[in-house]
Amino acid sequence: MPSVDLRSPARLLGRAPDLRLLLGAGLVSMTGDWLLAVGLAYSVYALTGSTLASAAALLSAFVPQVLVGSVAGVLVDRWDRKRTMVVTNLLLAVGLLPLLLVDGADWIWLVYAVLAVQSCLEVFFSPAEQAFLPLVVDDADLVAANGLNGQVRNIARLIGSGLGGVIAAAGGIRAIAVADAVTFLVAGLLVARIRTAGRARSVSASAPDEPATEAVEGRIAALVGEWRVGFRTVTSSPVLSTLMLMLLITNTGEGIMGTLFAPYVRHVLHGSGQVYGLITGVQAIGGVVGGFIVAVVAERWSPVTMVWAGSILFGLVDLAIFLYPLLWVTPWPAAAGMIVVGLPGAILVAGTMTLYQRHTTDERRGRVFSLVSLAQAVSVVVGSTVAGVLGGPAGIMPILAVQGAGYVVAGFLVLARLGSLEASLDLSPTRS
Repeated sequence: MPSVDLRSPARLLGRAPDLRLLLGAGLVSMTGDWLLAVGLAYSVYALTGSTLASAAALLSAFVPQVLVGSVAGVLVDRWDRKRTMVVTNLLLAVGLLPLLLVDGADWIWLVYAVLAVQSCLEVFFSPAEQAFLPLVVDDADLVAANGLNGQVRNIARLIGSGLGGVIAAAGGIRAIAVADAVTFLVAGLLVARIRTAGRARSVSASAPDEPATEAVEGRIAALVGEWRVGFRTVTSSPVLSTLMLMLLITNTGEGIMGTLFAPYVRHVLHGSGQVYGLITGVQAIGGVVGGFIVAVVAERWSPVTMVWAGSILFGLVDLAIFLYPLLWVTPWPAAAGMIVVGLPGAILVAGTMTLYQRHTTDERRGRVFSLVSLAQAVSVVVGSTVAGVLGGPAGIMPILAVQGAGYVVAGFLVLARLGSLEASLDLSPTRS
């Protein structure tokens, strides 16, 4: 059994400069994402007072992923992933500019349109990033790298959520759009400095382009064929198919959460926009601690155990967050609960990403992660629609409780399906 080494994350970063750049780009970009998400979520509900309007904002961000997501992964596996990330960041920055026109409730439609465009671009960026990370580290360092990536995501959430409330109060949606655009530009520059080749390892960098005379029908058939390969990769693997079922359950809950959490803070806890930003952001504190723990003790934990245990604990804490106002109406227990839930959340994400990465080959990884994004989008759309229709002020708490219960159910599903197969599937961590 290896001993705990608190310096192992720093040593990994020291010997992997490309990982530092990739994580740095993610930190900057996701800080902007949270800044935008927190500001828009509360602003839309504050302007309209409608859970249906909140649901529409979330749907505008995820419906395009349903339509575009499955094709994006095929293209990501064909394209240079580093170049894809750079170009996508630039386009994401430009796509925020229409928000400079928004100055009241009459312009809410433009917010929806911008979110839809951003969503279409994100379906190319996210699979490229997730498929690129295993290329910048050795396989033995993959769990630790995912733990560090989880830390980065949570630090970004902490900073971005806090800044979202401050910048929204100071300059409104226009100021938020400018700040987020700057983060995309900086992230693109950082990714451009990475030296690791961005093409899938099975794809030759010098392979000739497709002939210009190739028929459009043939190209579509090729795309469909490659998508089917990715789909079969997921459905034929007990690990990937189980993770996909878990994802469908938990992201339906995330759709509910994304729609109803701002109304929950506003109506149930009687909190302001600043309180909403604080409660949303402090989950990152626990996430940072959880990411550090994962990076330090990566070799001791099985990714499967990280997934099922993290999911169950995450759901139980969420249930406490959503139901405690039955006894005591104040926002501070929610903030404390969000800090606590960040710890199992970080463990869950690191374990899930490691299983996805280890059970896909590099030339198919983009397609698999694209299918993951597609499943996330579909389930979020379902959850958001349900929440928008049923989640009026009287129904906010019981509908939110479904989200926490879903994580508990999903955790036990993973335990039942993969727990007994762990040794035979070689899911255990490497031991010295």
